[in-house]
Amino acid sequence: MSNTLKPFHTFGIDVCAQHIVIANSAADIVSAWQSAQSAQQPALIVGEGSNLLFLDDFSGTIILNRIAGIQIEEDSNNWLLHVGAGENWHHLVELSLEKGIAGLENLALIPGCVGSSPIQNIGAYGREIKDVCAYVDCINLETSEGLRLNAEECQFAYRDSIFKHEYKDRMAIVAVGFRLPKQWVPLITYGDLAQLTIDSVTPQQIFDAVCHMRRTKLPDPAVQGNAGSFFKNPVVDAMTANVLMQHYPKIPHYPQPDGTVKLAAGWLIDQCGLKGYRTGGAAVHQNQALVLVNVNNATSEDVVNLARNVRQKVGEKFNVWLEPEVRFIGRQGEVSAVEAIA
Repeated sequence: MSNTLKPFHTFGIDVCAQHIVIANSAADIVSAWQSAQSAQQPALIVGEGSNLLFLDDFSGTIILNRIAGIQIEEDSNNWLLHVGAGENWHHLVELSLEKGIAGLENLALIPGCVGSSPIQNIGAYGREIKDVCAYVDCINLETSEGLRLNAEECQFAYRDSIFKHEYKDRMAIVAVGFRLPKQWVPLITYGDLAQLTIDSVTPQQIFDAVCHMRRTKLPDPAVQGNAGSFFKNPVVDAMTANVLMQHYPKIPHYPQPDGTVKLAAGWLIDQCGLKGYRTGGAAVHQNQALVLVNVNNATSEDVVNLARNVRQKVGEKFNVWLEPEVRFIGRQGEVSAVEAIA
């Protein structure tokens, strides 16, 4: 097996696949997927591999979604963008700002491609995909039929969507539609953005501030392999949050509309003294405890053991059990990340 996946996922772990197919159209994706099915082999559609941990060599076909194209239209109130699933996410954010279209600036520098963004309902600094998504265009891998889901039908939740559940193995995302209001409202409640002035701030200033925060806190995957935030920020009930706040008055906490409270996973890990903590070739990043990095030719086993140790230590200290945000891929396809590190 010589088809290395190392260049196609940001953790940079040395694993291989039986076949690698570059798909430039929906028809390419369907063809590659159906060929794998005929050969009774697994198939996995991958964007830029920025949210994957391969646990082993993949015993089937990796289909790289490279569907391109960005179309911009408008109505009286909104900018309407139709974007191919294989387009780079950060490039889309930059291009929209260049064209005077605001609304994506809080999501700058998130690694990955546009087609992956609804799967995870990616988010940062107070903005999520669900806030700007108009629709997602999919193709049924078995029948080749196209399907357009509106935002509500995508069942977006925190780092979650229908594409992780009901449509996980049946549908491929081919394009995403965005609706960005011309009446722009800045979102500057998180991190260093809170220092900006609401009355005079520009989309470009928010973009620059977000890029600065991400570059200073997060490692560049091109330099040090990683998959960004490794764990989800845990969401706990109000009673649990109150108990934690009594013990730890400085604990960052974000009340949610449904009465639950979101906690900062990075803070919990940091409080356990785990920055720089290492298992084999994998380590907790020195500046951002939420990121696990490949510091020295890490194996997937190193990363799994490190994640397990981190989860255990946070669980013992806070009785809060972290779940990976990163998708774990075994020889035959995706496996439960929580079970892998429990």
